[in-house]
Amino acid sequence: MSDFLLVVLLALIQGLTEFLPISSSAHLVLPNLLLGTKDFGLMFDIATHAGTLLAVMFFFKNELKNILQAWFKAPNLDDQNYFLGLLLLVATLPIILLGLIFGEEVSARNISIEQIAWFNLIFAIALLIAYRMGTRSKDTSQLTIWQALFIGSMQAFAILPGASRSGMAITGALLVGMNLTSSAKFAFLLAIPTILGSVVFLIVELLQSAQVYDYLVLFLGFTISGLVAFFTMRFFLQLVEKIGMVPFVAYRLALGVFLLLLV
Repeated sequence: MSDFLLVVLLALIQGLTEFLPISSSAHLVLPNLLLGTKDFGLMFDIATHAGTLLAVMFFFKNELKNILQAWFKAPNLDDQNYFLGLLLLVATLPIILLGLIFGEEVSARNISIEQIAWFNLIFAIALLIAYRMGTRSKDTSQLTIWQALFIGSMQAFAILPGASRSGMAITGALLVGMNLTSSAKFAFLLAIPTILGSVVFLIVELLQSAQVYDYLVLFLGFTISGLVAFFTMRFFLQLVEKIGMVPFVAYRLALGVFLLLLV
């Protein structure tokens, strides 16, 4: 596979899977594990993550504007926008903590096909249980601090290959009774501080290494991942109440079984 096609493929995967409950990290390592393709390194990871970060920030620009305006005023827990910002900060804490503790293991990329397969299966079943058991009766305005912390704790499992950051956040949101649309929106908003944190972490790692950059590769990765992520979020939020979580669970189960057959 040529470098150009590989860049396009990886950027498409990042943009498509970052916000779907199917694990972006697992899919991004699959071409290398299955086909032996090259690794474009940390700078490419930063570019694609930055693309998806810009996409979600633009998608929720009005919500972000309202949150920032509320936070520049005097703290007021009765202000819905201020409280939403607080919920997002609280929900981000668990994955930051685990990232600091296990950062070296995560950056080492010692990921096997078998690990991806089993984590896909385990967390797909967890998503199905949450979807079946959840009341799906609440929206974001009804979240409590403790529920946000629980959602964030579920999201923290995303440090495991195949867990899916958005998938685990949606799983946690469904378990506390949120409806599908609100669960997805909160998971997407939660991506902003989470991806920003991962980009900062990757930049720190990058400063400790010496790499030669292909700026065309970085530009393509950034642009394609951002555009695909934006439209993925748009269509997912439009369809999620209609299609539910079963198709994503079925895909992840099939992927897990397929990968186990390769081992």
